[in-house]
Amino acid sequence: MWGYFDANEPPFLEVDSGDTVAVRCMPAGGPPLFLNPDASLIPPEFSTILAEVPQKGTHIITKPIYVRGAKPGDVLQIDILDIKPWMEWGFVAILPLRGTIPEDFDEYDIIHPKIDLDANEVLLPWGLRLKLDPFFGVMAVAPPKTWGRLDTIVPRAFGGNMDNKELRAGVTLFLPVFNDGALFSVGDGHGVQGDGEVCITALETGLEGTFRLTVRKDLGYTHPFAETPTHLMSIGLNEDLDDAAKQAVREMIARVCERTNISRNQAYMLCSLAGDLRVTQTVDGNKGVHMLLAKALL
Repeated sequence: MWGYFDANEPPFLEVDSGDTVAVRCMPAGGPPLFLNPDASLIPPEFSTILAEVPQKGTHIITKPIYVRGAKPGDVLQIDILDIKPWMEWGFVAILPLRGTIPEDFDEYDIIHPKIDLDANEVLLPWGLRLKLDPFFGVMAVAPPKTWGRLDTIVPRAFGGNMDNKELRAGVTLFLPVFNDGALFSVGDGHGVQGDGEVCITALETGLEGTFRLTVRKDLGYTHPFAETPTHLMSIGLNEDLDDAAKQAVREMIARVCERTNISRNQAYMLCSLAGDLRVTQTVDGNKGVHMLLAKALL
């Protein structure tokens, strides 16, 4: 699919709870601006998608994956087992009217940095090399049917374009389920990104990912939540950055109270003493804030 979420979109794959799936995803964007000017570097499968899949928005994502047994009110546990880049280039762009300070940058600009897969680095045009730290910008279940078809740009309760660089391999993401089968989709590969994603893009490139999808009927989460091997991660999403921060704090307090015998007041104090509140992104309509709290403190 290119650019939308829709609970009425038929799944292309059905799996059992606990099964593992592997995907290969293409970069966001589309022709002609974002393509590498060297046509020989455009992978054949990317060219096929560009020619055959109708563009309805920004992100190229997988068609939904139906997880048997998932029902509205459940939670889909997404264990991110592996992520790796497979393309030898990516792009970074400035788009007028977009980004964190659009009033300062009103002309298109784009670079197509070379990716050194062996060295796990990207080479920027001014000579700087950055280590890759890949993650998928978009991971989502389908939105409620009553919400209709939604653009992939704005992240919401079902996940989506969260652009959270902490959601790398080894992390587990939890998303509330709104439809039978959950209908999981993924895409928007990022080779590396800073917190904020301030100019509107990360290093947009193709990624391969492996995920284990498990239905959880014991959690009851109503917003995205995640766990790294060492930390809990609450996720706040709102068009107002202050309200996104409030949501992230509230979600962390709730999860801490579930896992300990301390009071809400004490959990709030713990978040103040040891929780790290970070700006996830400021460019996707609903801004993102996430909090990290070490599990060892529980």
